[in-house]
Amino acid sequence: MSLQQRIISNFTDSIQTKQDSMNVLAELIEFAAQKIVAALLNDKKVLTCGNGGSACDAQHFSSEMLNRFERERPALPAIALSTDMATITSIANDYHFDDIFAKQLRALGQSGDILLAYTTSGHSNNIIKAVTAAHEKDITCIILSGKEGGSLAPLLYESDIEIRVPSLSTARIQEVHLLISHCLCDLIDHQLFGN
Repeated sequence: MSLQQRIISNFTDSIQTKQDSMNVLAELIEFAAQKIVAALLNDKKVLTCGNGGSACDAQHFSSEMLNRFERERPALPAIALSTDMATITSIANDYHFDDIFAKQLRALGQSGDILLAYTTSGHSNNIIKAVTAAHEKDITCIILSGKEGGSLAPLLYESDIEIRVPSLSTARIQEVHLLISHCLCDLIDHQLFGN
């Protein structure tokens, strides 16, 4: 396979995964956006987290909320728990890397907030502990996942939302996670600020 054929194959696979996701996830994405809007209208916030590329997705969503998405509007409250290097490294050093998000959630999270967690596999112990900490504080979890949902999926409450991308490829899952994030931002802005 030539380099250009590999490029075409990557584009084709990405398009197919997005089409498959659109068909099965649209209702869940709508429901997640409505939950976030309800929290924001009650003066609550969104806390985001993830590891690696998923940490970047979490930060991306948070920055779209705090600054702007595609229109001028007031800042919306969101905190990316993967951005404070001093806090993350101190928790990892003094306790365990698995605690980096849960410890922050226990300090910053309030009942009625939303945890928006990104995980392609559902097996990250620090995301699992974050969900447990969120449940302890009556924080609804919205999980953007993929593959088979991992060990995280069975831990979710009925009030939580798992938006699982129907793919086994980490790259394809992350590409769809970014699109889902943009859909959430668009729906949040539309519901709060109209056309």
